[in-house]
Amino acid sequence: MTAITGTTAPYRILLVEDDDGDALLVEELLIDTVLDHTLVHCRTLAEARRKLAEQPTDCVLLDLHLPDASGLAAVEATLGTASDAAVIVLTGLAESQAGVEALAAGAQDYLVKGKVDPELLQRAVRYAVHRKQAERANANLQAGRLRAEENARLERGLLPQPMLDSEQVSAVSRYFPGREQALLGGDFLDVVQTPDGRVHAIIGDVSGHGPDAAALGVCLRIAWRSLTLGGHRGEALLSLLERMHVAERSSPDLFTTCSLVTIDHVAATATIHLAGHHAPLLTVGGRTVELDAVHGIALGLAPGVRSWSPTVLPLPPRGSLTLYTDGLVEGHDGEESQRLGVEGLLGIIDTGADADTGAHLDRVIAEVRRRNADRHTDDLAVLRLDWAGFPALPRQTSSAVGAW
Repeated sequence: MTAITGTTAPYRILLVEDDDGDALLVEELLIDTVLDHTLVHCRTLAEARRKLAEQPTDCVLLDLHLPDASGLAAVEATLGTASDAAVIVLTGLAESQAGVEALAAGAQDYLVKGKVDPELLQRAVRYAVHRKQAERANANLQAGRLRAEENARLERGLLPQPMLDSEQVSAVSRYFPGREQALLGGDFLDVVQTPDGRVHAIIGDVSGHGPDAAALGVCLRIAWRSLTLGGHRGEALLSLLERMHVAERSSPDLFTTCSLVTIDHVAATATIHLAGHHAPLLTVGGRTVELDAVHGIALGLAPGVRSWSPTVLPLPPRGSLTLYTDGLVEGHDGEESQRLGVEGLLGIIDTGADADTGAHLDRVIAEVRRRNADRHTDDLAVLRLDWAGFPALPRQTSSAVGAW
């Protein structure tokens, strides 16, 4: 712990002064104070910057006339090297204006040589350190507010409210950034119901993290919703999304994986298109399996190939489909060398399932994150679609559903 945190640990002071006489005077003044401190003396700015890079410092006492820097240039260079340290400028009798300018440049205080006594020096160091602490706290608070506002804006774009009026199909989703306090990444999801009663869902994952991936994810999510409501389906829809991906991506190596699902409650079927993404999981009667669906290429990997064949599967009268991104299965499974994988996820999903789908999803994600213990940093998004009251399957297909 350091003095800047408010503890009784010594103040770590760096004196940057090329005049040995002035340096000795500052050292004696510090000895005469009641400050518990350690003092390091440097004669040039270059030496001071090396020290600042090597070890933490609470306060820098900086002369404005050094062999290798002077004036505001010395202040700015010091602040650039040690942004967490409080800086007190040492000026001459006729340099009061220089001290004011140093404050404007970011220094916490200035002292006039020959006009300093132990009490004044002690007070200046303490106040400067605490002012710097307050500045950092305010900056962190502001950064947190900005991060929260940015997350909220991105979340509205990546994770919208479903456009779902069906009484037979419901949707629940969850999202977690890969790192604590991180911005949302490129994972996105959406659910819409078209006038014909069919329910359409997408979950996708833009490669990479940060604002570029998030912006592309928002763009693709909005494009998917608009195109789906406009009547586009299947391979043609994915082809348009790929064109959008290529046009909007910030780097040619960015690609997007996604799963598209269309649920037809009249025919009791699910039509699945996979673009480099995991197949959905089907849960029926407390047992979950990965669906056997045709896999296609991720968007942007080979533009124009259009390899996205549909898979049409019958659905039981009651059940759920879980769509998810890599973050749910690529974390560790309690051992450094072992990943959770789909098989490990199936075991977690089948444990403790109940009627409250949101609570069940929360428990699944909590267990995945507990096993991973923060060793993997991919974003995590999950979309679960539940249905009931679908027509009973014909006899010849009911055994196939039981085999899932």
